Order: sequence, then structure tokens, then C-alpha cells
Amino acid sequence: MNRTDTSVIKEWFKEPRKDILSGLVVAFAMIPEAIAFSGIAGVDPQVGLFGAFCLSITIAFVGGRMGMITSATGSTALLMTGLVALGNAQGEGLGLAYLMVAGLMTGVFQILWGYLGLAYQMRFVPQGVLSGFVNALALLILQAQFPQLGINFHYGEEISIKDSLQKLPVGTQIITVWILVIIGLIIIYGFPKLTKLIPSQLLAIIVITFIAITFNLNIPTVSDLGELPVGLPNFSLPFGETINGKVPFNLETLGVVLPTSLAISLVGLMETFLTQDILDDITDTNSNKNIEARGQGIANVVSSIFGGMAGCALVGQSVMNTENGGRTRLSTLSSGICLLGMILLCRGWLEQIPIAALVAVMITIAISTADIAGLKNISKIPRSDTAVMLMTFSVTMLTTPHNLALGVLAGVALAGILFSRKVAKVIKVDVNEISPDEVEYNVIGQLFFVSKIYFLQGFNIHQHPRKIYINMSKAHIWDQSGVSALNQLIRKLRLGGSEVEVIGLNDESLDLFERLAGQESSHG
Repeated sequence: MNRTDTSVIKEWFKEPRKDILSGLVVAFAMIPEAIAFSGIAGVDPQVGLFGAFCLSITIAFVGGRMGMITSATGSTALLMTGLVALGNAQGEGLGLAYLMVAGLMTGVFQILWGYLGLAYQMRFVPQGVLSGFVNALALLILQAQFPQLGINFHYGEEISIKDSLQKLPVGTQIITVWILVIIGLIIIYGFPKLTKLIPSQLLAIIVITFIAITFNLNIPTVSDLGELPVGLPNFSLPFGETINGKVPFNLETLGVVLPTSLAISLVGLMETFLTQDILDDITDTNSNKNIEARGQGIANVVSSIFGGMAGCALVGQSVMNTENGGRTRLSTLSSGICLLGMILLCRGWLEQIPIAALVAVMITIAISTADIAGLKNISKIPRSDTAVMLMTFSVTMLTTPHNLALGVLAGVALAGILFSRKVAKVIKVDVNEISPDEVEYNVIGQLFFVSKIYFLQGFNIHQHPRKIYINMSKAHIWDQSGVSALNQLIRKLRLGGSEVEVIGLNDESLDLFERLAGQESSHG
């Protein structure tokens, strides 16, 4: 057996029984989430279900991390809401068409990020940003459930009977929904204490559906959200005439979807890389993030041309798959195939699932998504990290529509500023008076745009001995600002009548200084 055959077995058929069974269990958990995330995005359930199927099947072949589950997710669905609403306001079906175009562009961006090595840049995202990101994501997922609970924060008018016939409960329905949601939460959190053989989320959905059917409860169900699949997804491009529910292929269309596509590509990869790190740690293995980025891009392109929504890796399902023994690509493939099989065979049953059951599941997802440990220990965390977390969280929540990508950028920017302030104070200047006519300044640390003010404060420019040595042997010049600060200092000291000699510059700093200062420096 050659090395290629061994690699194929390792990636696909190491323990096929465990992989297939794990994929089956994961598929059960993916169905309610895919339907719920479709509701968040504002599209029919089949869009999320087709997305979950296409993403899982594709990523099994092209992903960079074996055993990781990719599907429609809350973080990406939240970014789609505004675009879908904008499209639907222009014409019937255009929201879905815009969403498919956004998925295509998201895939292209992610393939590009993979080749540009974006994964390496993600190493510079601090923990405070990640904490703010997941906390904002958790709150947004929770907020998206409020209308289904009869909480009318996002509507200017009262929820009408017409709304209740579509998605939202009214009157006595609200009390019924709350009772069912509480029952669901009790099952989800209580059942694992008895056994973990059956996913508690799945059991909660079965019990709530049984109660609703048995007592003939008049409450919104999955069928009120829209159409469920009746067959395999069909290949279809979203470009064409608007009268056919498509959008034109031009710069205007691309401009409309560009902000959403860019945000989904970055947020999706951030959640994917976070999931990848978790699985790498659990399995004590390494995986290639840049290959995964390209794989996610390809999967999103495939999903979009087959009518599915874009997505990314799922933390909960990926961990579930790993803990159930799903460690190879076969487990990911199995989850996608089993998911589609259950959708087609159990369509009638799925339509009867109360939305209250999905709300219970989404509430638990929101809670598990949040950085609870970080919030509990907030008093022990450095204030700078807390500020970065709050910045990421606040910008995400205050932007309209809520923009996770912008929140992350704001958090990274603040982290960079705070880090620069800390590093700036590391530079130190010691004074050594050799004789009344000779003074040596020893510079220790990094000289760049932030630290230059502390560097200049270390010198007495009003004292003018005959000879001044500036010893840079324990310092490094990083940028033009550092060169400018040293050059400015030399000029002022020489204007005072002192002979100035810079000594100890390392080769890199010396080269930068001589190129940018525009003069020959004296060094030893």
C-alpha cells in the first residue's frame, strides 16, 4: 500500500461505522437549526436546508479540517437579513436572488482570502475581540427570537392577526408558546443528565411537536415559515430578468451585495477558524486554515448555485461530531446525505414542528455561543481587554443593520492602539555623564511612531556639552517616525553646539536611518 492509499484511508475510512453513525446524529441536530436560521435571514426553510446539505457535501471533499461540520449558521444568517429585506422591497423573490449573488461573491472572497493567507492575519485578533464577537452574536441570535415570543421590540405596529397566520403568535398563543419554550429548555438542559445517547435538542423538538399535535394547539409551525424541499436542489444562477425573480448581472447588483458578501466572508471565516482551533485542540492534531478558507469559499459557491444560503463551520455540531467518534471526511459527508434523506422522507412531520421548539433550540445556542466564562471573570481580566470586548460588542449592536465584521474591525483597531500605548512606554533612555564635556545617552527599547515622544523626553536638549554619544546598541528603529525622531534630536543637539555621534545602530536600523534621514550618520 503506497502513501496515497494510506492518506485516503486516514481521511475517509479510518472508522467508517463511527463516522456514519456520528453523521446521522449530527444531521438530526442540523435540521432545526437550518430551518431556524432561514427564518432569521427571512427566506423559506428550504434555503437553509439546501445550504446545509450542499455545504456539508462539498466541504467533505475540499475542506482543510477533517470531521468539521459546515452549515447555515446564525452569524451569517444575521448578516443576510437586511439584504433580503432590501431585495423583497424591490420585487417579489428578489431578496432570495440577491442572497444567492451574495453567496457567490462570499465564496469568491473566501477563496481569495485563502490564497492571500488571511488565516495568518487572524492570529493577530486578540481574545477580547473574539469575546466581544461571540457575545454580540449570542445577543443577536436571542433578539431574533423575540418576535416569535410575542415581544414586539422591532416593530412600529402591533402584531396583527395576519402576522399570526404567517409566523408570529398573538393573544393567548403567546402564553402557549412561552410554556412550550420553557418545556423545551427544561428537556434540553435536563435530559443530558440522564443520558447523552439521544441529542437533547432533538428530543425537545419531538416532545413539543407531540404536545402540539395531541392537544391540537393553534400556534405557528414550520409550515408557516415557507416551503420545505420536495426534491433534490436544482442548479440555477440568480442572474436574469427581475420579472422572473432574478437580478441583472451588472455593477449595480454587485455593488448592492458587496458589503454583505464581504461581511459574511470575514465573519464566516472567523467562526470557522475558531471552530477549527477547538477541534485541533480536542483531537491534538493540526489542520491548514488557508485550505479550509478556500474550501469554505468553494462550498459557498456550490451552495448558492443550488439554491442554498451561505454558511460556515458550526461549533456545536462540530464538537458533537468529534465527541461521537466522527473524525474523518466520511462523517461530514454522512451528515449531509443523512440530512437530505430525512428532509425528503420526513417532510410532512417537519412541517408540523412548532416554531416554539425552534425558539427553545435557538435560545440554548445563544447561551452556548456567549463567552460566559469571560463575563464571569470580567473583574480579573485586564481593563484593556475588557475595553476591546466592549468596543467589539457595542459597534456590532449599534450599527444598523448589525454588522459583526465592522465590530471586529473596531475591536482590532482599539486593541492595536492600546497595545501601542503599552509598547511605547517600554522604551527607556539612561544618561551617563562621562565627564563635564562628554555625555552618553543609552537608548533601550523599540523606536517607532508611538514611542518617539517618550524617546525625545529622555534627552536634555537644553544642555550642550562638547561631545554627546547616543548609544542605540539596545534599541531598534522600526519606521519613518522613529528615523524622524532621531534625526530631529541630532539636529537640535548640533544646533546647540554639541558634536553628536550615534553608535551601536544595528544593520537594519542603520540602513533605514541613512535612507530616510537623508544624511550620513556617524556610528561605531
